Amino acid sequence: QVQLVESGGGLVQVGGSLRLSCAGSGLTFSRYSMGWFRQAPGKEREFVAGITRIPSSTYYLDSVKGRFAISRDNAKNTAYLQMNSLKPEDTAVYYCAADGRRVTVSTAPGDYNYWGQGTQVTVSS
Repeated sequence: QVQLVESGGGLVQVGGSLRLSCAGSGLTFSRYSMGWFRQAPGKEREFVAGITRIPSSTYYLDSVKGRFAISRDNAKNTAYLQMNSLKPEDTAVYYCAADGRRVTVSTAPGDYNYWGQGTQVTVSS
């Protein structure tokens, strides 16, 4: 069956960096647009970044532009989210998701077929 497994979360100080990874199995990874979402306690899940199939285009939440970078390595069936200059408001559980129906990137969680289990990112001030 399809699995998406996130890793790389943790506790980091303000201004620090983390790189999240999302390893996919059971799907033809290159045929899926990939998204990263996050959910903080008491808040709705929000789109953070997305990347289309090859040739890849990328999209970002305004508040992370210039700080976060999404990428993918289809040979490794893995998507990445490099997060720099982290702020306390970036604290959340981060999820990766795969969308096999659209060639573009959707910001709507309901448009994604598959989800990972999430990884906690905590930014301390």
